[in-house]
Amino acid sequence: MTVYVPFFEDFSVGDDLSDVPAITVTEGMAAIHQALFGDRSKLSLDVELCRKVTGRAGLLANNALVCNLAIGQSTIPSQRVLGNLFYRGLHLKNAVFLGDTLTTQTSVIALRQNTIKAGRAATGMVALQMHVTNQHDQTVMLFWRCPMLPCRDPEAETRQADSFESMPASISDQELLKHLPDWSLDHFGRLAKGTKFADFEIGTIIDIEAADTVTCAPELVRMTLNMAMTHTDASRSVYGKRLVYGGHTIAVASSQITRLIPNLCSILAWYQCDHTGPVFEQDILSTRVTIEDTLSLQQGGILKLHVEVTAQRGSEAPAEMQSAKVLDWRLACLTA
Repeated sequence: MTVYVPFFEDFSVGDDLSDVPAITVTEGMAAIHQALFGDRSKLSLDVELCRKVTGRAGLLANNALVCNLAIGQSTIPSQRVLGNLFYRGLHLKNAVFLGDTLTTQTSVIALRQNTIKAGRAATGMVALQMHVTNQHDQTVMLFWRCPMLPCRDPEAETRQADSFESMPASISDQELLKHLPDWSLDHFGRLAKGTKFADFEIGTIIDIEAADTVTCAPELVRMTLNMAMTHTDASRSVYGKRLVYGGHTIAVASSQITRLIPNLCSILAWYQCDHTGPVFEQDILSTRVTIEDTLSLQQGGILKLHVEVTAQRGSEAPAEMQSAKVLDWRLACLTA
């Protein structure tokens, strides 16, 4: 018997890779996530405020935790991943609360081999679609991602050259508004202190001064059932160093955003999210935010952000690597 750990040649368009455990989002997971990232999202911290705003008992699950659990459920095909290149079209269509159970269906929608270069083993990109549902069979999220994987034959010529155009490059305002949660943002606004939606201006660029050091990266990987070997085994990394899971970097950025937007209610969507460089344990991550657009609502509004994360290399990074931009992320968030 062998464990199924596929190479690029093993995939076909239409493959269903969904034989993974469903996950109930627990208080323990929320506590570990909070210890790792220090996220200040109020509706995930204050049970009374959450009840008054959402009309539902219990705490809202942190958006970054929900995304990391869903991504972890989608890693059967990316166990040999060399790097997850990007995410597209992630739309949170139903809020998740502690106690909800998530199931993720993962399917292959396109395959493309990379151009073979002298002295490098053959690799390919696998376009995946993830459909996340809750215990009521409601769609929680639909999104796409693209891991890069090695070929079994280092000199393989698979002739796989599918288009990736089926992965959406945008989410319309109409689609965002269609799935807005029916929450009492006016109540949130009355209770909230600090910067609110009306205080942000299009074109403003903010460098968040407080940076964060990456620690406990494998712990997040294990908690979210992420099977990518490069995140727990340095010998599997092309860098010879254990590679930090990309969702860890995104969660750090999410937490830093809540310092800038203290009355952020929910991240609604990721338009695009590109990992532009590797991250290693002990790297220090800094975030720059540009307010690209705003959409006013009767209560609060939606901020459209461009988030760029830079890594100041720590002790675990390869010696030849210098500070680098590691994340380029465009998202929409609901703000009181």
